[in-house]
Amino acid sequence: MSIEIKMPALSPTMEEGTLAKWLVKEGDTVKSGDIMAEIETDKATMEFEAVDEGVIARIMVAEGTDGVKVGTPIALLAEEGEDVSAAEAPKKAEAPAAKAPEPKPAEEKPAPKAEAPKAEAPKAEASAPRSDGERVKASPLAKRIAAEKGVDLSAVAGSGPGGRIVKADVEGARPVPSGVEGPGAAPAAKPAEAAPAAQPAPAAPVGEAKAVWFDDTIPHEAEKLSNIRKTIARRLTEAKQTIPHIYLTVDVRLDALLKLRSELNKGLESRGVKLSVNDLLIKALAVALEASPKCNVTYAGDKLIKYGRADISVAVSTPTGLITPIIRDAANISVSKISTQMKELAGRAKEGKLKPEEYQGGTASISNMGMFGIKQFDAVINPPQGMILAVGAGEKRPYIVDDALGVATVMSATGSFDHRAIDGADGAEMLKLFKELVESPLAMVA
Repeated sequence: MSIEIKMPALSPTMEEGTLAKWLVKEGDTVKSGDIMAEIETDKATMEFEAVDEGVIARIMVAEGTDGVKVGTPIALLAEEGEDVSAAEAPKKAEAPAAKAPEPKPAEEKPAPKAEAPKAEAPKAEASAPRSDGERVKASPLAKRIAAEKGVDLSAVAGSGPGGRIVKADVEGARPVPSGVEGPGAAPAAKPAEAAPAAQPAPAAPVGEAKAVWFDDTIPHEAEKLSNIRKTIARRLTEAKQTIPHIYLTVDVRLDALLKLRSELNKGLESRGVKLSVNDLLIKALAVALEASPKCNVTYAGDKLIKYGRADISVAVSTPTGLITPIIRDAANISVSKISTQMKELAGRAKEGKLKPEEYQGGTASISNMGMFGIKQFDAVINPPQGMILAVGAGEKRPYIVDDALGVATVMSATGSFDHRAIDGADGAEMLKLFKELVESPLAMVA
């Protein structure tokens, strides 16, 4: 009997995904553990492995298809010895047909009065009409969004199977301006005698795409958003709209840390390990958080989650957007191990090969833009975490050293704290400890 291969849930939050690429074709034999496809989730592009053995009888969802719901059949697998050409999807058991009720003897009733036939409302067509009589192929959701936004479907190019217009195509389309007629545009409505009072439009849900007007006379191209970029947009909008941020900045002298890094790298050279400044800052943040438990928290409505260790999410820029692989228990592992883990995680993050457990979770984040020469910035909290540390570039600045004006290598570090869970004084205490650890780094590596 044929086996349906269904769209998997590759992360706890995944509801739909993009079938980015098929790595097998119809007629191929697959074994358990073989990589069959690449699927783009809301966080990364992940490989999908075969569970059963057999022959790919039919590919039911073409590669490049967006919005494939979890559990949707995407391919059909013929088992050993089964005729591939005759393979069919397993049929669902049908409920037994209900027996028709026995006819009752007819009762004599007075003849009803003749009524004028009522005009029937036109039934909804499977697709919207074009001006040339051809039908536009569009999903029901795409048609509903188009109607709400006033988008002319006949002017939208479909990216779904067979040119079908899907949700993503309509979300980026421009609505038809009021009073403008065009292919597929509805004729202008006649003014009503007594127009009802206009009702305010309901607020769009957080992160929902809206129709955007732009000057299309300027040379441009429209790039379709990846699932990862959509998730980034939604989460950042949610964070700024729902989390009251408080920002605290400290200037930190780096000379001692740079000297220690140089000495450690000489000792680690034979092991092929080279520490970065960021590796040491990850360690300093983790140690500071464990010593300041009031900042190592998550606000959860009617309760506060207090973590017993510091798992640091590190912002990594990838071709598809920002992702935050996690260094687990960073306060209690060596800086050489932090460095090795970070290089390996960052490399796979840029290839879109991280596993969900490698980027989901974390108790706090760090984002370093010093390599770009950025002096200071305010980072957006990564929910449900309670804080993120934004690190700027280390640069030579005038600095008071031993009560005398001198020159030192200084960086600015800004903590963004969820003010619902973390008081300003607690955030300031944590940053004070972070500054002390960086300026006297032997204490955190001892």
